[in-house]
Amino acid sequence: MKIQVLPDHLEFDANPGESILAAALRNGVELTSSCRDGTCRACLTHLKSGEIRYLIEWPGLSAEEKQEGALLVCVACAMTDLVMESPTTPTAP
Repeated sequence: MKIQVLPDHLEFDANPGESILAAALRNGVELTSSCRDGTCRACLTHLKSGEIRYLIEWPGLSAEEKQEGALLVCVACAMTDLVMESPTTPTAP
């Protein structure tokens, strides 16, 4: 799957079952992260398009945040091609 990171227009490939963060690092793309287990929220960003699934049952997001497109790249896997904001990009409330 192809993952595009805005606003930098970075692109990289992800393998099935691979976290977005792991795929980015494997492709030489550094994304903000810390704990790598879905609790610290350092890698919190927003999905613009595409579908994801989580490697853990309940990542550190509320149901409302999930509905609004929030995602944690350290524990999210791409199910389709994705367009997402960079974890360092501020988002409007």
